[in-house]
Amino acid sequence: MSVFTLRINGHSRTVDVDPATPLLYVLSDEAGLRGPKFGCGLGQCGACTVHVNGQAIRSCITPLERVSDGEITTLEGLGTSDNPHPLQQAFIDEQAAQCGFCVNGVIMTAKAYLDRNPNATRAQIRDALSNVLCRCFTNSRMLRAIYRYAEEAR
Repeated sequence: MSVFTLRINGHSRTVDVDPATPLLYVLSDEAGLRGPKFGCGLGQCGACTVHVNGQAIRSCITPLERVSDGEITTLEGLGTSDNPHPLQQAFIDEQAAQCGFCVNGVIMTAKAYLDRNPNATRAQIRDALSNVLCRCFTNSRMLRAIYRYAEEAR
């Protein structure tokens, strides 16, 4: 076991865990965060996506020791219920969630991509999201929400 002081959603948090522990387990078990979800455990579905220093990563396959000195942001760190991030608000306005399981991965992937590529085309946005799996088929509403956010952010 090792002691790490992490920066999660702008706050310091000290944890005592095995350095090889996947970041997802630290976020859920130690920090009590529920935005990132366990989906496939292989980094393929995207449900566990978080930002480390602004870059979207799959937390289920990322050992804590690899990101312990970074600024970690989860879905909860983007906004609050009373003051959602504009991308979260776009999802609310478009009613873009059904079961909600993939929403974390979609929002976190889209935000990281658009932060780096603010003038992305719709085709480029769709391509960037192609590796986030959704089973409930609200894709068209999610894409509308992301396009809305991208246009408003420009």
